[in-house]
Amino acid sequence: MCAFLAQRVFGMSVHNSSTDKAVARALKDVVARIDSAVKRSGRTQPVRLVAVSKTKPVEAIQEAYDAGHRDFGENYVQELLDKAPLLPADIRWHFIGHLQSNKAKPLLEGVPGLACVQTVDSSKLADRLERIAAGLSRQQKLGVMLQVNTSGEESKYGCAPAEAVGLARHIAAGCGSLQLAGLMTIGMPDYSSRPENFSCLVQCRAEVAAALGLPPEQLELSMGMSGDFEQAIEMGSTNVRVGSTIFGAREYSR
Repeated sequence: MCAFLAQRVFGMSVHNSSTDKAVARALKDVVARIDSAVKRSGRTQPVRLVAVSKTKPVEAIQEAYDAGHRDFGENYVQELLDKAPLLPADIRWHFIGHLQSNKAKPLLEGVPGLACVQTVDSSKLADRLERIAAGLSRQQKLGVMLQVNTSGEESKYGCAPAEAVGLARHIAAGCGSLQLAGLMTIGMPDYSSRPENFSCLVQCRAEVAAALGLPPEQLELSMGMSGDFEQAIEMGSTNVRVGSTIFGAREYSR
């Protein structure tokens, strides 16, 4: 574990008070809520919590790390490139924002701890990630998820549900340096989703699994954010992305 970072990052200074553990307390509460939702769902499969730290300073991430958390999510390539070198090397980073093809190389080369790109929505992006990952000495394949636009909103990125099987087949057949980890969807503008958004992703996973000859449980479902992660878990999510509930309201002064 690296030493606590006494510096200014993204316009916020380090907390000096040893009693200020708001992030750790919030994280503990979210984990307890996840555990309760899993129990209500009657499932035994664990749920990964990706703590979304976009616009948040490294000291807040370090506090969550010191509390035992390891999976963190970022939306912006440059922000992740700035943060990752300042934090422990064993953090598992998840990229959850829209990724332009021309940003893929700096992302993969600059973040050795990148575990998963959850927002692959085209064969072009998959091929770009494949070419870059193939040229790096990664110990494991790069995890990727298919981002599916389950709400049909034009403002949302993601492939159409009907395109998910084709994209999955493309990755499985031609992207040997990538590991298809699952499917992901973005919630509604108020950080919540209707049940049909979740059920749509569940159905997409079933279709992708059948096409690839896999049990559905082998593919993750990344759905659910701060406003709806408990409902998402009850509907089958295995990966929730929670930010403001852990780190507080975001500041967009960048």
